[in-house]
This record gives sequence, C-alpha cells and structure tokens, in this order.
Amino acid sequence: MRIGFNPNKDKVLLKSDFFHQVIVPVHIPHQDDYFKDSFQILKYCLTSLFKTSHSKTYFTVVNNGSTKIVADYLNILFNEGKIQEVIHTSSIGKLNAVLKGITGQQFQLITITDADVLFLNNWQKATYEVFEGFPKTGAVCPIPNSKMLRYYTSNILWDNLFSNKIKFTHVQDRDSMKKFAESIGNIDLYNMVHLEKNLTISNKSLKALIGAGHVVTTYNAICFNSLKELYSKYSLGGNSVQLLLDKPVVDYGYWRLSTDRNYAFHMGNVKEEWMKDKLMKIEIEDNPFAEINLKYKSKNGFICWLKISIFSRIIFRKPIWRLYLRYKGLTANEAKIY
Repeated sequence: MRIGFNPNKDKVLLKSDFFHQVIVPVHIPHQDDYFKDSFQILKYCLTSLFKTSHSKTYFTVVNNGSTKIVADYLNILFNEGKIQEVIHTSSIGKLNAVLKGITGQQFQLITITDADVLFLNNWQKATYEVFEGFPKTGAVCPIPNSKMLRYYTSNILWDNLFSNKIKFTHVQDRDSMKKFAESIGNIDLYNMVHLEKNLTISNKSLKALIGAGHVVTTYNAICFNSLKELYSKYSLGGNSVQLLLDKPVVDYGYWRLSTDRNYAFHMGNVKEEWMKDKLMKIEIEDNPFAEINLKYKSKNGFICWLKISIFSRIIFRKPIWRLYLRYKGLTANEAKIY
C-alpha cells in the first residue's frame, strides 16, 4: 500500500559541482602470487590521485570482486569523503566494471585508469590544454607512447594530410618511456628511434603526440553517449577495449592524442622503492578549475568510416607509410625501423 505523494517524483536533479570523473576498476581477489603487492600499489594510485586532482573531480571506484580487506578500505575512503562513489560487484570483468562507472552520471570528462597508475602533478592541467588546444580531441593519455601513432589515428592524418603541423619532434621524457616498457615487462618495446623521435601535432606553442594508450586516458564524455556494446564477454583483454573505449572516439570524428611530456607512471604489479619516492615528492594540489571549453561536434558516420576503415588501409601500407614518415622528418633508415 502507498499513502501520500513521493516528494521526489518529477523533481529535476540539481547540476553537479563536479565536471571531471575518474573511474578506477579494482580487481584484487587475494594477496598472493601475482596480486601480492597489488593492495599497496592501489593505495599509491589513489593517494596520488587525491594529491594531484582538483576539487571538482568525482572519484568512482568499482570493486570488481576484490578481497574483503580491499572492499573495507574503499568503504573507509567513501565514508571519509575521499571518493564520491564506490561500487561493489562480484568479478564481472574489467570493462564491465568500467561501464558501471560510466552510467548514471553526467560529466564533461571521464578518465578511465588502471589501479596501478601513479599520477603526477599537473596531469589534469596538461590534459585540459590538449583538449582546448586541439578542439577535435576526444581522448588524451598522460603517458606518451611513440608506438601508438598507427592505432586509430588515420583520421588525424587525413585531417592534416598536407599540413606542416604534424612532424617528428624530439622525445621529451625518454627515461619515462623506458620505465613504462619495464612496467609492462617488455624492455625492448622501444628501439632507439622511438626513444629519440615521436610524431606530434602542434598548435602554436602546444604539442601533443599522435595516438593514445590504454593504461590511463581521459575522454570527452560525449564519446560514450551512443555505445554500441554494453557488455564484454572477456574478464580482461580480447577486443573489449577496442570496441568500448577506442573506437567510440573515432566514430564521433574525434582524435586520440597524448601529452608531449609524461604526467603518470604505470607501476605494474610489483612494488618498487621508486614508487614511494615519487609519491612523497608529489605536492598537494587544490587549484580551482572552471569547466573547460569543449567544442562538441556532430558525427558523420560515412566520413568517419572513410577516414578509419578506408584511408587507414592506404596510409598504413608499408611503402606508403615509410614515405609518409620520411615526409614528416625521418631519414630513410629511421623510417624503415620505426
């Protein structure tokens, strides 16, 4: 039986003070073997986020089937007001956990990050600069990776085919790139040319790398408005990231870029002394930020398909790609091994 009138019926929600959401999916089922150091690394990750993010950042942590000690820790952070939302689920897979974080909220920007990322000062400021400096930007990664220049980037190359704004420039953070290679267990990820030169796009004094990685990326939230896939059958891996996070950006005609300098570290699953040292050196930021000026654009399905599905098959053919790399500043030998 119901008596009376629910006072919330037809009541419009007030606009949130937050405009930037950070989603952290967490899967630490136990504290043995592969996950032995994961809880401590999660603490490093969240502490670095709290220290480096402005007050209009909304933290969503999705507990994807973690052990009780992790769940209790997240509840404490929520009760202390350090995170705004904690979602507890059974083990449903990383991307399904991310989807739970995306829905039911409305923000300008959404950062999706692994739980083993150490954020550095000014990561938000540098990310916003890329969004505002390049209005077609849909995704920004704060970890520059010179090997991502062919991954869903043909639309950028199309849009700037005869422009001198795209060219090879000197790598700014070679040591950070080496540390990333170590963090994923592949010290041979980059050759010497990758560590010397990267393909960038410039706008006056601002530069950004062509392409973006997956470890941590900030998205224009509009990219998730028309997701075609709302469930991943994979616990981890497969084509889930491609379908749910990468492709939606280019389907809207947006660019995938990275900051020119490094503003975050991927830690991996093994605790190392440098992580604690970096964390201690991070200064607490509380700089107020106004909502940034994102220039939304309507997607044109045919044009987006033409740039990504057709033009990519042409520009990335080995002979043509090598010519393009030379056109943008590499020597013949560098283009051959890049």
